[in-house]
Amino acid sequence: MQNILFIDTETFCERTLRGGTYAYAAECEVMLVSWAINDGPPQVWDTQVELMPPDLAAAIHFSKCLVVAHNARFDRNVLRLGNLKIDIPIERWHCTAARALAHSLPAGLEKLCHIMQVDEADKKIDGKALINLFCKPRPKNAKIRRATRDTHPAEWKEFVEYARQDIPALRSLYKKLPSWNYRGEELVLWHLDQRINDRGVAVDTEFSTAAMRTIDRVAGLSANEVNLRTDGEVGAATQRDKLLRYILEAYDVRLPDLKSDTLQRRMDDPDLPEQVKWLIAERLEVSQTSGKKHKALLKAVSADGRMRGLLTFCGAHRTGRWAGQTFQPQNLTRPPKYLEGDAYDEAIDAIKADACDLIYDKPLEVISGTVRGALIAPPGRKLVIADLANIEGRFAAWVCGEEWKLEKFREYDRGIGEDLYKIAYAAAFRVDVKTVDKGLQRQIGKVMELMLQYEGGVGAFLTGAATYGIDLNELAERALPTIPSDVRAEAEDMLTWFRKEKRNTYGLPDDVFVACDSLKRLWRRAHPAITSSWKGLKNGVLNAIGYPGETFTVGKVKIRYSNGWLGIRLPSGRTLCYPRAHIDAQGRIVYEGTNQYTRQWGKVYTYGGKLLENITQAGSRDIMAAAMPKVEAAGFEIVLSVHDELVTEADDKEPFTAEGLSAFLSWNPSWAQGLPLTAAGFETYRYRKE
Repeated sequence: MQNILFIDTETFCERTLRGGTYAYAAECEVMLVSWAINDGPPQVWDTQVELMPPDLAAAIHFSKCLVVAHNARFDRNVLRLGNLKIDIPIERWHCTAARALAHSLPAGLEKLCHIMQVDEADKKIDGKALINLFCKPRPKNAKIRRATRDTHPAEWKEFVEYARQDIPALRSLYKKLPSWNYRGEELVLWHLDQRINDRGVAVDTEFSTAAMRTIDRVAGLSANEVNLRTDGEVGAATQRDKLLRYILEAYDVRLPDLKSDTLQRRMDDPDLPEQVKWLIAERLEVSQTSGKKHKALLKAVSADGRMRGLLTFCGAHRTGRWAGQTFQPQNLTRPPKYLEGDAYDEAIDAIKADACDLIYDKPLEVISGTVRGALIAPPGRKLVIADLANIEGRFAAWVCGEEWKLEKFREYDRGIGEDLYKIAYAAAFRVDVKTVDKGLQRQIGKVMELMLQYEGGVGAFLTGAATYGIDLNELAERALPTIPSDVRAEAEDMLTWFRKEKRNTYGLPDDVFVACDSLKRLWRRAHPAITSSWKGLKNGVLNAIGYPGETFTVGKVKIRYSNGWLGIRLPSGRTLCYPRAHIDAQGRIVYEGTNQYTRQWGKVYTYGGKLLENITQAGSRDIMAAAMPKVEAAGFEIVLSVHDELVTEADDKEPFTAEGLSAFLSWNPSWAQGLPLTAAGFETYRYRKE
């Protein structure tokens, strides 16, 4: 039997964890190490007064001893970067938090123990007060700046016992958690993820510092102007409640909230008083998130100018995609069109020269649009970036067997096919693709492709239209005359049914609703394999739950239900996990998971289109993940992944090109034969969106 060292740490640091694990670890002191070997008794090493116990030292130095921790990235880094300088190779580590995320379970220890019914998690000692006492600096007005075993001996004894408590829970989790998605290639991938996080990315701190100066300056001027124009009633546009109350009392305009999309819609109202429009514009400007991004970046950067720990392995529940952490690189604002090309670098130069607010009408929008430019290549190096092209559209067509569409992708990749968004429009309206214009018709095709693949209806189409700036009235006016009469009749019947059932028609005029619903129907007619997959996946799940232990094949995936777990086995061999899945009294598929809106653990409902979305996004992730070890082996050092994009750092030499990186991403794993893949990229010294 392999020896296993279960380990946990308690640390002190003047710095908070808000700047990320790595910046914290470099300045922390490991006070207590709780540990156990195999099923042995939990022990605690007080590093301040004791030498390392011989058994612990032997386990640490024994190369074949597995080291298990919950949130291993934290424990691994405080041990190697903090006062103890214990550097255990990454390949020996195993993380129960990452293993939980890989199976669609929460990473938090207490919540996870409750879900997995780990009795050892019932702690006899509540550690919150003890952690606040010993792990953080005392308040500035306290006589004792730091509490220690000498200043608080009774509490310290209790703290040692508290530290001991986590080991039995950790050991039970290790034994009880499923391992389907945290072994073999996936475990190797987690080890690579740790190296990527250790490597980090270089940061232009001069740029971020200058951006913060501009933000503070602009916010101050805005606050003064708002205060002046409202006769002192509102001190700044950031004061939500005061601003809402002032607009209501002074202008009799009631705003439900100050969300960006709400305010953008009201700005188009011709009857809105100009002063209210000005206040809304100020609110939109000062609410840009760029300040938070730059502040987080400056807090997280290490002494060598690199920011680390940006990725969470399997952080996107169910799909297994990476999620962002600390700086949140996954949700950076896309630059406005006026910052494309050379204008992007010019804007950054203006910010660094403290001239942004002198040159641009909307300086905070400029800062928000250029925030990704804070990530740079160090001297002698460059960033090589590549992105999988339309991978979700390709994967969905492949996994569902939409053969005509796969052939269109192949033709496009060979340079003999048309633009896929034009093809989508042509397929829906059954017209020659060469007659599709580059304007509204192509945009309609784009929205249909991106929003209707997962069983979306009028609401999904509306979201896409708003995202891509489509005028729905113009759409209805131009599209309705070309829509087949039978399709239009079905859409009109749907509108009648919506009204009868008092369903939400989104406040749309009748012709706009009918046009959007018709486009949905046209897209579905053009994609019979994808459309039928929604029902096929739903029925596959219903059958699997009805017949536990049996496997049902739907297209290229296999569905099985056992011991409360619904699993969908992907072509890659990885399994999508749905804990405690069942069918409710209304015949709906229900499982337990994290609600994407409330972020709380509880019941989640799903359906055929959503299952296809999970499969497609998970499969797209697996395509990129399969390429990552090859990318690393070729000398492209991965520093970041953002959805389907890889950001790498390499020597500023000819062998390391965007074409070379793209070739790795376009490579088909053995399990994805027949899936048309292509990628494109660019080289730069400063991160940007092309």
